[in-house]
Amino acid sequence: MSKLFPLKGTIQPYAWGGSNFIAELINYKGTENIIAEYWLGGHVNAPSTISTADGDKKLDQFLRENPSHLGSYVKDTFNRLPYLFKVLDVKDMLSIQVHPTKKQAEIGFEEENERGVDPGASYRNFKDDNHKPEIMVALSEFWLLHGFLPESELLQVLRNNQEFNTLIPIFESQGYKGLYQSVMEQPQEACNAQLKPLIDRIVPQYKAGKLDKSSPDFWAARAASTSENGADIDKGIYSIYFFNIVKAEEGQAVFQDAGLPHAYLEGQNIELMANSDNVLRGGLTPKHIDIQALMEHVRFEATIPNKLNGELDSNGLERVFKSPVKDFELSKIELGSGQQYNKNCDTIEIVLCMKGKVAVAEGSERCTLEKGASALLTSGARYQISSESDAVLFKASVPS
Repeated sequence: MSKLFPLKGTIQPYAWGGSNFIAELINYKGTENIIAEYWLGGHVNAPSTISTADGDKKLDQFLRENPSHLGSYVKDTFNRLPYLFKVLDVKDMLSIQVHPTKKQAEIGFEEENERGVDPGASYRNFKDDNHKPEIMVALSEFWLLHGFLPESELLQVLRNNQEFNTLIPIFESQGYKGLYQSVMEQPQEACNAQLKPLIDRIVPQYKAGKLDKSSPDFWAARAASTSENGADIDKGIYSIYFFNIVKAEEGQAVFQDAGLPHAYLEGQNIELMANSDNVLRGGLTPKHIDIQALMEHVRFEATIPNKLNGELDSNGLERVFKSPVKDFELSKIELGSGQQYNKNCDTIEIVLCMKGKVAVAEGSERCTLEKGASALLTSGARYQISSESDAVLFKASVPS
C-alpha cells in the first residue's frame, strides 16, 4: 500500500492578501489576482487534493475512507488530520482576532447548531468544533500584534497619548478586562469622538513617511487610511495601542494559543495550526464582530512575546519549532548538495518544498518536488528526501 502521495493545496483569495508571492511560489496560472493563503490539509472548507493510483481524491474524503493512513495514535486521538498547513502573504492588516479553546469550540459549535445557524452564515462564530492554536515561521520580515502589553508599558501608552488619558483610571481600577470592555462596548459616536483627534494627528505623519513600523501610530494611521467604514473609526485602533507590536525576522517563529488576541500586520509566513477555522474578531475588519463572544474568549493578561529560533535536530538538517499542543509540530529542513534526510514516520506528515528541487522516496514509490510542490507521507512511511543542490522544505507532523 502506497504511503507517498503528491499533494496539491487550495488557494484562498482573501482581500488582505498580496498578488505575487504565493502565485510565484506555486506557479499559479488561474484567474485570481489576489492570493492571501495556500492551504494544505483536510479542512472541509478547502481540502487539498492527492494523487492516488485510483485518480485524484480530496484529502478529507481519502482519510475518512482510509483511516489507517492516519496512524493509530492520530486516529484514536483526533480521528482526522489534526492540523492545517498554510502559506500566508499579508499585504493588508488582518482582523484583530482570538481563537477558542477546544471545550469552548465544542460548546459554541453545538449551541449554534441547535439554534439552526447556517454553517455558512457570515454571523456564525463557530465554523467547527475545534480549537485553533497556531505557530508561524516568518518567510520575510513579519509584523504582528501579539497579546496585551505588560501593565507598566500599557500605562505609559495611555499617559503618552492624550486621547487615552481618560482610560487611565479604568485600567488602574479594572485591569485589562475593564479597559478592553470599555472601548469595545463604546457607542460608535463616542469612539469617533475619542479617536478622531488621534487620527487627525497621526495620518499626516504617516503620509509624510515620518512614522516607524515599531510605533503603534504607524499601524493605526495605516488602518485609518485604508478603512472602508466611512466616517466611523474602527475600534480595532485601540487594540493597536494596547497590544505588543512584534517584528519577527525571517526564520523566527511565534506561537499563539487559544485566548491570546492577535493580528497579522504585514509579511509572508508559514503557518501551522489545529484543523479549524474558528475566529472571533475584534476590529480592523468589515466582517462580523460579536463583542460578547469576543469578551468571553480573550485572556486578559500581559503577554511577553517569545520569538522562537527552533531546535536543531541531531541530524543537523531539521530545525523543530516546539509548541505546547499535541495537534501539530512544525519543522524546517535545509539540504545541501548531496545531502539526504531520512525519516520513519509513525503518524501522517506533509512536506512543502520552498526552495530548490528534491527527490522523495518511500519504498518503491518516488516523486519529485520543486519549489511550491508538496507531498503527503502517511503512517508507517520510511522515506528519504535528497537534493543535488541547496533546498529548503517545511514539514507538518504530529509530535510523538
